[in-house]
Amino acid sequence: MLHSRLLIYLDTVARCGSIRKAGEQLNVASTAINRQILTLEDNLGTPIFQRLPRKLVLTAAGEILLAHVRETLKNMNLTRQVLEDLKGLKRGEFSIATMVGPISTFLPLALADFHNTHQNVRIHVSTYGTHDLVETVKNGQADIGIGFDIPVDNSLVVQTSRTVPLGVVMGVHHPLAHQESITLEECNAWPLTVADASMAIRPHLEDLYAARNLTLTPAIETNSIELMRQMALSPGHITFLTPLDIIQEKAEGKLKFLSLNEHGTQPQTLSIVARSKISNPFTALFIERVEYFLQDYTSASV
Repeated sequence: MLHSRLLIYLDTVARCGSIRKAGEQLNVASTAINRQILTLEDNLGTPIFQRLPRKLVLTAAGEILLAHVRETLKNMNLTRQVLEDLKGLKRGEFSIATMVGPISTFLPLALADFHNTHQNVRIHVSTYGTHDLVETVKNGQADIGIGFDIPVDNSLVVQTSRTVPLGVVMGVHHPLAHQESITLEECNAWPLTVADASMAIRPHLEDLYAARNLTLTPAIETNSIELMRQMALSPGHITFLTPLDIIQEKAEGKLKFLSLNEHGTQPQTLSIVARSKISNPFTALFIERVEYFLQDYTSASV
């Protein structure tokens, strides 16, 4: 691996076309620069510069090496910037556009965890439906978008994604809570609280019921994950959610998640999207924190 000082020497000599001029620019003895370049050429077994009477010109091997040198220097500068930000030398902020689902479930936990170690970072969070979330991220009003089943859009880059199973949630004292899986016919025997048409869960349910030639007849329709959870806690009631929607209630032993015993059941896809590659170091760190968070919860047995 090339020493960082040597990287700067090579880049400067290539730009100046002269070891002497590079030495003057860097305030380093030209003999010291020349000695390190000669040593490197000897180690590589090939010349880096063609030494002409009035200037130095890169050889073919030198051109390849210089591309690596400049990419490495660029990455070093980016890393130095990130480290400065993380030392608290600068305050930061970023914005999130999210759906109702994440903000009602795992997102508050992830935000609190991130804030514990980055108290100098301000985060703006707003909720949207699917279409408005995509448009908000595309037009730059939010740095990232977090949601379930975000449609593919060439203007957006998926930063991370994870599939989560859709199933049935009920109180631990429900007569069917001893089961590990459940059919739609069994579900229909109980009062159902289901997501309305504005939520990403609903198309999954409609497809499942249509495939079985069954009618989805909810007792309650809502766009509130919290209401669905509360209704599942009510005696006899059940709802359709993912394990991420009941993290706290499951840990407290209040709600039970049952897999759907139906052919063709499709998981939901939770994604974080952005307009381009993330440049804000705090946004990148938050995404990384969410990835670890989701890995812990989705890999756990439901």
